[in-house]
Amino acid sequence: MIKDKLLEDIKTAMRAGERSSLAALRLVSAAFKQYEVDNRTEVSDEMANQILTKMVKQRRESITQYQAGNRQDLVDQEQFEINLLMTYLPEQLSTEEIKVRVISAIEDCDASSMRDMGKVMGALNSELQGKADMSIVSNLVKAQLSSN
Repeated sequence: MIKDKLLEDIKTAMRAGERSSLAALRLVSAAFKQYEVDNRTEVSDEMANQILTKMVKQRRESITQYQAGNRQDLVDQEQFEINLLMTYLPEQLSTEEIKVRVISAIEDCDASSMRDMGKVMGALNSELQGKADMSIVSNLVKAQLSSN
């Protein structure tokens, strides 16, 4: 279970004195605990994947802002956290694998234009959540639907 692995990694980071890893891991733990308090339920692996995916997305957005502000130190910190968070997510699909699934979803949804993008993304979201960067998926869906 992801939560158990996280707690074990927090203990390991504490023993090893890895301050930056420990800080990032505690942020994840806090997000899990917040979910549990808000929903009065344990964090499942599926929900943990959603929380982690959201955290990765937030950091990618922060990197864009920090790069615009010429803050390489903050970019490096956010990238470090992304790399750490990615270790808890399922292995990411390659662009080619995503493209195959996008084409398949477009066919399954009988999509023919950009108006059908929501339907296609809805089908792909549950399948690819945590396994692919959804902004890449979105761009591939747009490209496929606009070429039809």
